[in-house]
Amino acid sequence: MAQKEVLETSGSLSIHFKLYITVLVIVIISELIGIHQFPVGPGTVVLLPMLYAVIIGILITPQVMGKVIKGLQKVVSSKEVELAGAVVMISLLPLGVKYGTLVGPAIEKIMKAGPAFILQEFGNLATILIAFPVAILLGLKREAVGAAVSICREPTLGIIGERYGISSPEGTGTLGTYLVGTVFGTIFFGLLGGIAVATGLHPYALAMASGIGSASMMTAASSSLATAVPAMKDTILAYAATSNLLTGITGLYSVIFIALPLTNWLYKKFQPVIEREKEAK
Repeated sequence: MAQKEVLETSGSLSIHFKLYITVLVIVIISELIGIHQFPVGPGTVVLLPMLYAVIIGILITPQVMGKVIKGLQKVVSSKEVELAGAVVMISLLPLGVKYGTLVGPAIEKIMKAGPAFILQEFGNLATILIAFPVAILLGLKREAVGAAVSICREPTLGIIGERYGISSPEGTGTLGTYLVGTVFGTIFFGLLGGIAVATGLHPYALAMASGIGSASMMTAASSSLATAVPAMKDTILAYAATSNLLTGITGLYSVIFIALPLTNWLYKKFQPVIEREKEAK
């Protein structure tokens, strides 16, 4: 079901009200917990409020705590869950504004970086070549298209949601990768940001690599990197934010015109082979 259709058919005003109040409570709890950082080896793990919000949101669904606490389903039922999937893209729009405020003050240094910011987008297509074959071998079908088309952050959620519907197999794959990235990606990139300094690559290049289109992962990686190289902190954070912003913009067109057609083509090539192997067994 398309996003607009879900918003129009998700029931009464009370469903919307309960969803928004629930989200507000989750936000307040997450913000009260705050940001926590702690060193692990050469890297730093950064735990952001977004991580807590995702975990709390998963726990209070009818499929988890709702099974044990029946009264919870009166507040968060399957209808609220369905509506939440449709409005998630809208709620993420302010992120684009935040990126812009970080880029502006460092515009001169950014212009000197030249085409490097644009060319780095082609590296994101490697997710298809690596992740898609693995997804197919693990038994995913159309879910593999949504899960492997990119790192599945906000732009991809919007594209897949509009083209296939967030409740479709493709939408399920995209949301799955999105949630896994939010829960585990932040921790992984926090460690990677600190460890990457030991590779000898220039901190600015590593800062650009931090901007993969995920606010939480970019923040974790660049914060860890800036901690390791404090003398370049401001430029590192500006480069990371710019890279993240441009990845969100160029990544949108990359997914539409390159990644999604390529993934669908690979699916047509891979799936018949897998089906024949299953029949042979």
